[in-house]
Parts: sequence; C-alpha cells; structure tokens
Amino acid sequence: MSKKTLLIAPLALVVLLVTGVAVLRNGVGPVQQESLSQPRIYAYRDWQSVGVQVHQGDRIYIRAQGTWFYTPGEYHGPQGHAKYRAPNTYPLSGIAGGILLGRTGEGGRVFPVGGGGTFYADSDGMLVLRINDDILSDNKGYVTVEIAVIPPEDKD
Repeated sequence: MSKKTLLIAPLALVVLLVTGVAVLRNGVGPVQQESLSQPRIYAYRDWQSVGVQVHQGDRIYIRAQGTWFYTPGEYHGPQGHAKYRAPNTYPLSGIAGGILLGRTGEGGRVFPVGGGGTFYADSDGMLVLRINDDILSDNKGYVTVEIAVIPPEDKD
C-alpha cells in the first residue's frame, strides 16, 4: 500500500461520519404534519388533523390541490371523480367519490371540500380532512391544503 492510499482511506471515513451526523441532525425521515407549510392529506389515511383548532361560527378558507389515486387506473384531484358517485358506505354518500371531505371536532358534520371554498365551523374542535372513500388501503397519493380561519366578528 502506498502512503497516498493510507491517507485517503481515513479521510474518506471522516467525511462519511461527518456527513452521516449532519444528515441525522437535519431530520431525514418522516416529517411531522405540523412541520409542513402546506399539510398533506393522504388518500390512504382516515381523518387527518391539519393542526388547526376551530370554534363554532369560525369562517374557514380551504384551498386544496394535488392528485390522488382513488379509481382503478386513474388519478384525480381533490374535487373527486366526475363519474363515480359515493355509495352509502362512504363517509358522505350521494356526492363524488374521492372528493376531499372536512369535519370540525369529533361530532361535527361532514362537509365536501373538493378543491376548496369557504366553510363555517358547526362545532368546536380540530379541523380534520380525508378522502371520501370506504376502503382506504388501495389508495395512493395526497393533496396539499392551505387553510385560514377567521373568527366571527364580536357583536358588543
């Protein structure tokens, strides 16, 4: 072995160790929902909190974009599938299957969000979202959401 090889091997090991420590400190791996600037709502998960507490009467602005796999062979956006209506086994029947849904609190009514709009909280609690589907395990993808909450004006 030459002197050059003897010097390069330890140097390479030091570079690998320093890189490994830097990667671990910067948090490689799963990202917590609260850390995302635009929360993701995954098609294969049940109700998902976006980390926003709302109170009855709050005005909620939601904008959703992205695609998820709901119908065999097709991706579509948060507005759901134009052809497939949700049967009564879905969280909200009679509307588009695969549409983005919302709910405030555990007992709040389920409402269609789709690509977004303005909604009013009917109960206190965390704002939660999900896809309108009864079998989540065969879905893929996610949509991102932007949310703003405006409390009702005081009437003193």
